[in-house]
Amino acid sequence: MVVERARGESQSMSGSLQSLCWGSSAFGGIVSAYFSGSLVEAYGVRFVFGATSLLPLITSAVSVLVKEQPVRGPARGVSLGNGFIESSKNNFTQLWGAVKQPSVLLPTLFIFLWQATPQSDSAMFFFTTNKLGFTPEFLGRVKLVTSVASLIGVGLYNGFLKKVPLRKIFLVMTLIGTALGMTQVLLVTGLNRQFGISDEWFAIGDSLIITVLGQASFMPVLVLAARICPQGMEATLFATLMSISNGGSVLGGLIGAGLTQVFGVTKDRFDNLAFLIILCNLSSLLPLPLLGLLPGDEPDTKDNTDIEMKSN
Repeated sequence: MVVERARGESQSMSGSLQSLCWGSSAFGGIVSAYFSGSLVEAYGVRFVFGATSLLPLITSAVSVLVKEQPVRGPARGVSLGNGFIESSKNNFTQLWGAVKQPSVLLPTLFIFLWQATPQSDSAMFFFTTNKLGFTPEFLGRVKLVTSVASLIGVGLYNGFLKKVPLRKIFLVMTLIGTALGMTQVLLVTGLNRQFGISDEWFAIGDSLIITVLGQASFMPVLVLAARICPQGMEATLFATLMSISNGGSVLGGLIGAGLTQVFGVTKDRFDNLAFLIILCNLSSLLPLPLLGLLPGDEPDTKDNTDIEMKSN
């Protein structure tokens, strides 16, 4: 639905729509992170599971308010015979025809490579729990902080970055993210305590800053994916692009796991964790020479500005 609304609009208008959706998601994350622990302690796990299982029904109730124009055309069967196979082939052919267009394929390739850089998140999780002794209660507080940070990141993008060219956003955010990601080395080596900052407060502040930056830098990916979807295949192609992006994240996790084994980092040994963090952060700079794969700048028109003002 967002893709259909964003087609033909400016980058700024498309950014406003994505900010609205992901800002709502971040707000929901704040509510769930705040109430989940207290509800479990007050009413038990069974009550929380029951309540959360009923919440999707609200989405079903709201769905009746969505206004759609029915698509007029020949009826298509849902049997698993030759008709289904033929229909699947036609759909795949249409999907491939849309993906292989340079205006779609090249940005998708950049998104995949940008997401496929190695990660050290799993190693850091074991370090904070097994080495620093962070409790589940404290990790829940960190989750609350990161949810708030996601909302701040969405607001940062919507307020200041949605009119900035995509190439410039990716360049600046990647450079800043690489620099800030190095701060985890201070936590691993214990240098933060020499500055009078406890491990808990440093972890909260580090998660806050990195999450704000990460959310602000991920918003252009969503805007780009929405803008390059051709008419008639919005849902299928957008889901495909997001699957490719998630596939890049999975590949980055696998590469990070391989590097974790190479450096000899385990759940109890963290001697080379600092080197692993440095290497993973520096690898995030590798996709920058491919920024030319992204579409060029498109100035906003007056009509788009008027539409955006009404939307806001």
